[in-house]
Parts: sequence; structure tokens; C-alpha cells
Amino acid sequence: MIDFDNLVKTYNKKGIATPKKEMIKTKEQIEGIKKAGIINTMVLDYVSENIHVGMTTEDINTLVHTKTLELGGTPAPLNYQGFPKSVCTSINDQVCHGIPSSDVILKDGDIINVDCTTIVDGYYADASRMFLIGNVSEKHKRLVNVTKECLDLAVASLKPFGRLGDIGYAIETHAKKNGYSVVRNIGGHGVGIEFHEDPFIYHFGKKNTGMVLFPGMIFTIEPMINEGTSKVFLDAQNEWTIYTWDGGYSAQYEYTVLITEDGVEILTH
Repeated sequence: MIDFDNLVKTYNKKGIATPKKEMIKTKEQIEGIKKAGIINTMVLDYVSENIHVGMTTEDINTLVHTKTLELGGTPAPLNYQGFPKSVCTSINDQVCHGIPSSDVILKDGDIINVDCTTIVDGYYADASRMFLIGNVSEKHKRLVNVTKECLDLAVASLKPFGRLGDIGYAIETHAKKNGYSVVRNIGGHGVGIEFHEDPFIYHFGKKNTGMVLFPGMIFTIEPMINEGTSKVFLDAQNEWTIYTWDGGYSAQYEYTVLITEDGVEILTH
């Protein structure tokens, strides 16, 4: 067990930001969040088994909603701040928060992010995956692959008493090296007791800067990587869906992770 109060004092004397006590999950909370994570992963696996050319994004919503309930969970997005569906489905130039619709049909060559959050016994777990629909161009396959690599490199950078800036540094460095940009005004977040908690997780940054990561912290990492500019805009009609400014494609992967006393554990994928 870490001596939280003394560690906080030590870091704060050096001018280094530390997490608030409520950001450190208890053993009981961690077990609850892990259970939600298992079900969330099973739901995304079910989507993976069934997604195909010709289905609508509303069909995906039905799959997620039905499977989540069947497994004993509740879809967190449904009615969250007015969001009308049980999952986010973001296609091609949609960066995030795409709203499922019976009018949107998956076409050969599309790339789609399916973002799923599950509540089980009051605990939350969150993850998203990219899916390649039919015959996807090499150009867009590469975007998807590099985005996954960005996430995996960010996870590899995590360690107890590491720094928040290491996450963004790993993501931004790899994205830029491959000619892509990182969406800057949307990020990851603490999760578990609520859908969105502190801290905010930046997907860009400098090494050895930002808050210290204490064991017991649980948060999402969910880089959104764009083909072109990092600039985005909000759909003025539905006030949810974010699009790339230039119409270029965007990809995103998301994990929920736990900082442990000796490393990191991925709770959803």
C-alpha cells in the first residue's frame, strides 16, 4: 500500500501535480469496474462477429443494446445528457459521437468506430474499436493501423508514478512520424464511478510533465487520429457528432486502463 498523503506532499513540494484522493479507486471499486470491463469487451466482440456491409448503424445500436442487457449490463450512452442511442458509431470523416441511424448504411470501403460504454452494478467501463468494412483502401487501413499503434505505445508508456504527459507524447510522436495529426480538444478521461471523471487525458504532450500517475487510477486513453488537419467541427443539427474540418478520414481506438503498483492493466479493449 502506498502512503498517499506523504507522497502527495513530496510531489507538491516539487511543484508536481498529483491526483485527488477520489481518483484512486478502492479494491472493491476496481473489482466492480473490471466486471463492467469484461462485459463491455464481450459486447464489442459481439459487434465484431456481426458487423458487415449493408447493415445500418441502427442495426449496430440494436446489437449493442440487446447484448448489453442480455449480459446483465446497461448501455451508458443511452439518454446520457440527451444522447439518443446506446452506442456511438462514427464513420469515415466522423471523429466521434456519431449517432446510429436506420438511414446510414455501411458501404464497402468504410471505416467505422464503435464506441461502447457499459454500466454493471453501478460501475462503468469504456472502450472503442475500429472496423474495416469490406474492401478498405490501403490508405485508410494504414490510418487505422497507426491509430492502434498510437494507443498501444501510449499504454506501453504507462507506469506507476509516471506522468500524464508521457501518454500524449507517445501518441503525438507516432502520429506525426506517420504524417497524421492528433485531435487536441477531445481526450480521454477518468472512468469507473461515473461515465466521465477527472483527470482529462490529453493525447498530445511532453515527456515527464503533467500529473503523477498513482496506483489505483483508472482512465481511458482514446486517441483520435486524422489524415489531414487536426481541426474539427460539431454538427450544428444534432449537436453531438464531431467531424474533421477538411473531410479527411479519422480513426480512434480506446481502452480503459488501471495503473497498478507494478505496471498497468487493460480493463477493456
